[in-house]
Amino acid sequence: MFTINNQPTHTYEVNKSVFITYMYHVESIKEANRILDDLRNQYPDATHHVSAYLIGNSGQFGKMNDDGEPSGTSGAPVFDVLRKNNLTNTMCVVIRYFGGIKLGAGGLVRAYSKAASECLKLANIVPIIEYSLIKLEFGYSYLTQIEKLLTNYEIINREFTSNITLTIKIPTSDINLLEALIKQISYSQIILSILPKNEE
Repeated sequence: MFTINNQPTHTYEVNKSVFITYMYHVESIKEANRILDDLRNQYPDATHHVSAYLIGNSGQFGKMNDDGEPSGTSGAPVFDVLRKNNLTNTMCVVIRYFGGIKLGAGGLVRAYSKAASECLKLANIVPIIEYSLIKLEFGYSYLTQIEKLLTNYEIINREFTSNITLTIKIPTSDINLLEALIKQISYSQIILSILPKNEE
């Protein structure tokens, strides 16, 4: 799965109707709702504020809204652009100013699909990385070697008692490699444990 790490915008006109598209990285439904409210306030005179989003590591939380357009002609094509590109934690809002010429159901589907697709071309698409928290416990004599191994990882917490305990945020795919490197330093004096998800 992928997401975006910028906020592209694109304006597109067809038969005098103007479609202004925004795309965002979002982490929660609450955040998506806040963005939609902000855009409604920013464009209060727009005819429609059509939106779609996918949220969750596998895009399991999704929603689309036609906002007054005929059912299935606007929210669905925008949603499909996100889904077909394997995007998640991504929201797309298309703001329409009606130009006086009706586009028909097929025309609306094409217009909203193109509006979302053109905006997506301006997006920075990046892979979703799943992270885990791990705990390392070791004696003070290993600190320098351990710190060298952890240069590229985020240390969340440090505890200095009779031993040192570090809590580290690490891409889940790197855990086996780190475990192997630690074993090269010591087979028994450094303890690595993966924290349950509810402790993260």
